Amino acid sequence: MVISKNMEALVAGSSTIRKLFEEGLQLAAEVGAENVYDFSLGNPAAPVPAKVTQAIKDILAENPDAYVHGYMKNAGFDEVRSNVANSLNKKFDMGYGPEDIVMTVGAAGAMNCVFRALLGYEDEVIAFAPYFGEYRSYVANYGGILKVVPAKLDDFDLNLDELDALINEKTKCVIVNNPNNPSGKVYPASTLQKLAELLEKAEKRVGHPIYVIADEPYRELVYDGDEVPYIPSIIKNSIYMYSFSKTLSLPGERIGYMALSKRMDYYEEMIGAMVVANRCLGYINAPSLFQLVVSRCLDVDVDLEFYDKNRKLLYSKLTDLGFEVVKPQGAFYLLVKSPYENEEEFVKAAKKNHIILVSTKTFGCPGYVRIAYCVDYKMIERSLPAFEQLAKDCGL
Repeated sequence: MVISKNMEALVAGSSTIRKLFEEGLQLAAEVGAENVYDFSLGNPAAPVPAKVTQAIKDILAENPDAYVHGYMKNAGFDEVRSNVANSLNKKFDMGYGPEDIVMTVGAAGAMNCVFRALLGYEDEVIAFAPYFGEYRSYVANYGGILKVVPAKLDDFDLNLDELDALINEKTKCVIVNNPNNPSGKVYPASTLQKLAELLEKAEKRVGHPIYVIADEPYRELVYDGDEVPYIPSIIKNSIYMYSFSKTLSLPGERIGYMALSKRMDYYEEMIGAMVVANRCLGYINAPSLFQLVVSRCLDVDVDLEFYDKNRKLLYSKLTDLGFEVVKPQGAFYLLVKSPYENEEEFVKAAKKNHIILVSTKTFGCPGYVRIAYCVDYKMIERSLPAFEQLAKDCGL
């Protein structure tokens, strides 16, 4: 075998979501794209806000090419980091300065920087099921081990009762994805306060900080008046990560940031390590043009109605058909309990009706499938007869 053992394992466990997405493309080529209902990939179909498009045009017209497309500090443009810090301070009453912000290649790039900085061989990171499956690959990149807290299936809140037993001297980080992909759960402040208290005690026991990674690319995607608590205002040793992929419909541009508060333990070491990690991992810096673009669009509102309309239609229709569905408070995913003991059978049954669903076994939550409803509303309408047939096929 030419490739490394580490990569061999990653290839063997390559993203199920991407495979299903590619299968959907193949099916579309066979039966027509209008007859395939692909709910596999979290690829926002909402239009890019007009302000984003205008910002791109203005930046290119107003600035020399060498500035727009050239190098800057590895942490990002000073003025961009200052604008991000000011925006966070205004929204969440924080005290960030530009030196606390690192512009990154999306939230995934930020997370890889943290793991590169913190993980030694077989150090551990904890995630709460259900969790975004790529976390496992990111941790494995640096020889780490992902430990998973079982899902709390009654309400999909953080399962704090089983967290403490997983924490030991090798525990470096705990990931909190809020709102959650794939459940759509919004973790309330009361739960996060309990998490803070639990981790404070655990840190004393293990003798070092345990950093909470606040992974929040869906922060603005919340419904029915819910609000997402700002984790760094509750948990001292937390690293905030944000991506503009979902809220501004820019997944392919790979632009985001991380924010570190001076309150955290070992702040100076941590912020320095993040900047160096950004460089040594080969990112060098976040994409220059889109740093400048998002800096002008920090207050652009997400088109919440686009997603909420989809959420309401699918949730209502699937529950009427007899499916057991977890009602999402945020993000743009539905968790549906499989009518079959093995959810892969449900995925296969759906595919026969040209519906592409994703098993959540790789999310640490077997027995369910995920529906990404960040799609065109008309596609959902076209899919409803197929879901009706699927319900009949499943004996509902």
